[in-house]
Amino acid sequence: MRPCMKKMLIFILIASVSLLMMVEECESIEKEIKPVLRICILDNKDSVTLALKGAYRVYTVTQDKLLTGGYILHTQVNPSDQGIMFGARGLKFTRIRLKVAEGAFIHIDGRAFRGEVDIIRKDNMKIMAINRVTLEEYLYGVLYNEVSHRWPIEAIKAQAIAARTFALYQARQNKLQDYDMTNDIYSQVYSGAASERWSTTRAVKLTASKILTYQGDIFPAYYHATCAGRTEDASNLWAVDLAPLKGVECQFCKESPHYKWTKNIPPAGLEKKLNDSGYKVGKIKSISVLAKNKSGRVDKIEIKDEADISSILTAKDFRQLIGPNDMRSTTFTPSVNNGSLIMDGVGWGHGVGMCQWGAKGMAEHGKKYDEILKYYYPGTEISTIDKKSK
Repeated sequence: MRPCMKKMLIFILIASVSLLMMVEECESIEKEIKPVLRICILDNKDSVTLALKGAYRVYTVTQDKLLTGGYILHTQVNPSDQGIMFGARGLKFTRIRLKVAEGAFIHIDGRAFRGEVDIIRKDNMKIMAINRVTLEEYLYGVLYNEVSHRWPIEAIKAQAIAARTFALYQARQNKLQDYDMTNDIYSQVYSGAASERWSTTRAVKLTASKILTYQGDIFPAYYHATCAGRTEDASNLWAVDLAPLKGVECQFCKESPHYKWTKNIPPAGLEKKLNDSGYKVGKIKSISVLAKNKSGRVDKIEIKDEADISSILTAKDFRQLIGPNDMRSTTFTPSVNNGSLIMDGVGWGHGVGMCQWGAKGMAEHGKKYDEILKYYYPGTEISTIDKKSK
């Protein structure tokens, strides 16, 4: 073999090995920055409708065994004694996974979702559906539900990082459960592809893999709509005692339409809710505030009926009883008029972490996303996702 030919072969061999190493490294990075979340998108359903266009495969969840497949799908999924009825076909498994080509959508009861979907037949013979979706694609379906796509991009970017951090934290906390989060206000509102908008998706992409950390670790980066002057100390609500969630002054949300609110709850409805929750009350005579915390939010209230029987509730429990959309916050002044509860309040949400309307106000005053986040979560750093944060 000629020396030049030999050198060329050696060069090709070295280049091939280097290329292979680069590909493996890229694949490793891809896996590292694309964690998959499990979102419960519906639960306790008698049946669900699945529809899609394109190639699909149905596998068992535990064994990854191929059960069926095809190209175009529109069928009902129902529980059965043996497992799951996939259209007219009986599958003797209680957990199946629907996989589609990358970029395709799975329609569940008319709603489009990226990623994969697990269908679970529960012990109560009801159906649960779990969307397995990458973190970034999950955020595409979250942001529009949490902030307006017309807001300044720096505020939306701040929201993307807070939501990404919160999602990763919840995934770590719930890794032994069937799912990481629900798709409602008790986790983060997520409605799949229908809620994707250009500006919110852009904010996700501009902040790809960026998260908040405190002392080198992720934490529950709570947020809410409007704090109305000061954010809340998380330890007043939950078993969370962290410096970034102790609360800060906020003068940036005064333009929020939720800054002030009034709610009138008729006596019959209020008394029924109290009695249904185990508080034995007759016709309500008065409601008074017993204690407030440092942020000015109500801590405890006392309800008295006409027989002078009193019930003491935490404001958190009272808000849950009334409903978080009717009683928008725990910063309120209560009064009773002919048995009706009248609440004059300010703010919307639990008040912990980033004030979304405050973030908008800061962005409108020229603040960047990192300045917004470090204001509402003092002592934190903006990091990137790594294996430790999963």
